[in-house]
Amino acid sequence: MGQVKNGTQLAGKLAERTQTTGSSVSTSPAQTIAAYLKKMGPQLADVLPKHVDLDRLLRISLTTIRTNPKLLQCEMPSLMAAVMQAATLGLEPGLLGHCYIIPYGREATFIIGYKGMIDLARRSGNIQSISAHEVYENDYFELTYGLEENIKHIPWHVRTDEVKDQPGQLRGAYMVAHFKDGGHYIHYMPTQEIEQHRRRSKASTNGPWVTDYVEMCKKTVVRTGWKWLPISIEIAEQVVQSDESTRKDITEPADFILTDYQEKTLENEEPEEKAPYVDAEVVQEEENTEKSGLFE
Repeated sequence: MGQVKNGTQLAGKLAERTQTTGSSVSTSPAQTIAAYLKKMGPQLADVLPKHVDLDRLLRISLTTIRTNPKLLQCEMPSLMAAVMQAATLGLEPGLLGHCYIIPYGREATFIIGYKGMIDLARRSGNIQSISAHEVYENDYFELTYGLEENIKHIPWHVRTDEVKDQPGQLRGAYMVAHFKDGGHYIHYMPTQEIEQHRRRSKASTNGPWVTDYVEMCKKTVVRTGWKWLPISIEIAEQVVQSDESTRKDITEPADFILTDYQEKTLENEEPEEKAPYVDAEVVQEEENTEKSGLFE
């Protein structure tokens, strides 16, 4: 795959179009983002897996950004890069927990969720089943490692040996993966280890670590056990390079995200001077977007 000439960056180009009319146009951040998403449609379509619908991804991405005021304040290239990462992995940002777009200062950070990790693992074709569960103090839990690995977990609310009226504190989380060749893998992490991973995340006090803590605990146990799963090299690299990353451009730093279409587009374009945030071309597209109701 060829290199982008002179460090030209696609998302940067979209955010720095020259204002040709010289007039000042008032527009909302949400309208501007909708216009840029529509403009990036062909690039997103190039990398999108077949099972994901482009229009649906655009609507969900815009809704995710619209509903978080801090995301509306993020730099445009990092927002577009986060959406491109979601498209490349075939994950939907938002409430389903596949992935998240989190504001970190003025930059948007892309984070893969628990359900996204499970979905990516299943796509490998080598895993028969995979799941992760949280463990509370009042659960019945036994874990044995060694020649005969075994795990027995009975949640507190369905125990018959003792009656518990509350779960107690979170003790940890575990993952169980069964392979199609008959093997399996068990991975358990106590809360203390999970917290160590959380503290290393720059989004530790924001986003899903605050709003969906248990889900992120399960995601962490899957993520740390990732290297032991029969995952394709391509998917493994995408996860390593995308998860909890902030990029200022959709091509930084992973070359595999750049498609031939994008390379030809960039190579045929002349460098443009920096200009005000919104230009007449983008505003016109915003007006068309609003009229068409594409993202409503």
